[in-house]
Amino acid sequence: MSTKKKSQVNASPVRRREILGTAAEVFAEQGYNATTVRKIADHAGMLAGSLYYHFDSKESMLEEILRTFLDELWDGYDTVLDAELGPRETLEALVTESFREIDRHRAAVAIYQKESRQLVAQERFAFLAESQRKFEKAWLSTLERGVAGEVFRDDLDIRLTYRFVRDTVWVAASWYRPGGQHSPDEIARQYLSMVLDGIAVRR
Repeated sequence: MSTKKKSQVNASPVRRREILGTAAEVFAEQGYNATTVRKIADHAGMLAGSLYYHFDSKESMLEEILRTFLDELWDGYDTVLDAELGPRETLEALVTESFREIDRHRAAVAIYQKESRQLVAQERFAFLAESQRKFEKAWLSTLERGVAGEVFRDDLDIRLTYRFVRDTVWVAASWYRPGGQHSPDEIARQYLSMVLDGIAVRR
């Protein structure tokens, strides 16, 4: 094993997380293509050469940022889906989990929103497309169950509703800041009160 590889293996996990957090913010603010290793190093308060003791490229940093975000997102989503809740309760739980992920990984969500369409063309980022397919299936099936069970209106365009819910949830990454006036759960409750009044069956 090379000295460089040994250094990366022995790098402090805490320092790695700090660098990844800095890199995520720079990627989100400046865009992936415009971000260089030197820019990340400058924001992290270190020399560009020193960054290679932790990561071998900016691609490696971006991949770890996005995989960490998506792994945590699917841990939460799978817990919700495995609970076999009713469609309305499932939708509420998925929305709440989404806002919690924005709270935990705001910069990663912003990167995912801005960059995933271009990144999926690269083999190492093919996992983004697979996650998107799973995401779509989870939301569409929940909405379809709701319509079939007369919980949601039967005149809904399911795919259009899915796109509306998806986009209006994740766009929050552009303005949400952790530690603000409202917690992610409070924002989710406000969001759900507006959305569900529009798609629940009128009794």
